[in-house]
Amino acid sequence: MVEFLKKITEWVLDKEEQAAQNCKIDLEDLEKQIRVVKEKREKLKKECEENLKELDHILERLDKIKEKELSCER
Repeated sequence: MVEFLKKITEWVLDKEEQAAQNCKIDLEDLEKQIRVVKEKREKLKKECEENLKELDHILERLDKIKEKELSCER
């Protein structure tokens, strides 16, 4: 499904690019699309950063647990 959506998006962008080459695109609509994509990008970036912080925390805890276990080996 994701691959299908990528192909559809590429097709739409190709059509919009062709329209822009022929000066047949609504600049206001294009600016709105750019704004929406930038907002989505920022939202995803924030979510990714939060997820990475949580994974870093988990890895840190696991490393500490590993160190404790290694100190028990004889």
